Amino acid sequence: MKAAEILGLLEASVLMGPLPEEEIMTACGSDMMSDVLAFPKERMALLTGLTNPHTVRTAELLDVPLIVFVRGKVPGEEVLNMAEDAGICVIGTAFTLYDACGRLFAAGLPGGTGRA
Repeated sequence: MKAAEILGLLEASVLMGPLPEEEIMTACGSDMMSDVLAFPKERMALLTGLTNPHTVRTAELLDVPLIVFVRGKVPGEEVLNMAEDAGICVIGTAFTLYDACGRLFAAGLPGGTGRA
């Protein structure tokens, strides 16, 4: 799924950086970065409400090209600058984590379990 499609499905706005052109293959939704680290996937979108620098560090470690902040949360300038420096696109949506993940899954973007 293209990041532009994710942007539309989530009625989101770009907070930092250009949308990645590479295909997003899976998504992970969590506010616990330890859970994200436990189940890394290639070309994954990270959906979270956690707006601190740890989110960007985790995404950078896992080569995550897209972070989606949910529940209308907007990270501070420090976090956005970190994402920009790491080449990570950041978007924001008003949807809850549950609803945002559900919309992406219903549109065909799988989660990390490999089950569809």
